[in-house]
Amino acid sequence: MIDKLELLLALAKERHFGRAAEACGVTQPTMSTSLKQLEEILGVMLVQRGSRFQGFTPEGERTLDWARRIVGDARAMRQEINSLKEKLSGEIRIAAIPTVLGMVASLTTPFRARHPDVRFRVVSCTSADVLGLLENLEVDAGLTYIENEPIGNVRTIPLYNESYRLLTSPDGEFGDREQVTWSEVGKVPLCLLTPDMQNRRIIDRALKSAGVEVTPTLTSNSLLVLYTHVKTGRWASVMPAKLAETLGLADRVRSIPIVDPVVDYSIGMVVPQRDPMTPLIAALVQIAREVAPSLA
Repeated sequence: MIDKLELLLALAKERHFGRAAEACGVTQPTMSTSLKQLEEILGVMLVQRGSRFQGFTPEGERTLDWARRIVGDARAMRQEINSLKEKLSGEIRIAAIPTVLGMVASLTTPFRARHPDVRFRVVSCTSADVLGLLENLEVDAGLTYIENEPIGNVRTIPLYNESYRLLTSPDGEFGDREQVTWSEVGKVPLCLLTPDMQNRRIIDRALKSAGVEVTPTLTSNSLLVLYTHVKTGRWASVMPAKLAETLGLADRVRSIPIVDPVVDYSIGMVVPQRDPMTPLIAALVQIAREVAPSLA
């Protein structure tokens, strides 16, 4: 049953029979047979079939919810039993929004010092994708906003509040200021993240509340692209204060607090709402709680 539910989860991820079978290391006929056997066991149709994958039936969607719980618990059981036999080991998969990537090392470094046999895989994605990957058991933990937009049925560990800075050249407009207002930020040529990023939506709302609507001169889903443009002295950008701290700003870039109003949003770790947690996730949550006071 567990193997069949794993195949169902792979199909939900790939939305394609062939790719799902390949991801699970089985042939497509084997996968098709296994899914039909699962349907026979449950007595309902789970998948809308055609020449290609067309989606799940309502019964299939409900079965997916149960599959995530059952498979998640099975993986947790294996991890816990293994941890009783030997030191904590394996891989922790973390999905993080771009603006928090600079602080991931604050978690992974102390974790690895305590558990040297554990590996990490970190991916960057939107806040919506963080939750989707977590729901589908494709990652073990996420780093994202935890109060601004709905985050679903997850456990949250607050880490710090994200505030914002204007990054600009010292000789640019407002480059000699100790602080700037959001309405002043709207007067400079900005390069910003793309609208699918929650950070961009936060910035847009802050500017709009100051009576300003901005059309950026450049957008990207990469903070590195934004930063390299700011370094030319021809662009400015709005970035989180903690990220600006980790960038190691050159003399050509100033980080200026934005006020009127001061805007901040809570950043935290999200993990599946499951008891007991897997040993790996439990250890990561413990590190996050220990590190949080130093990040505030």
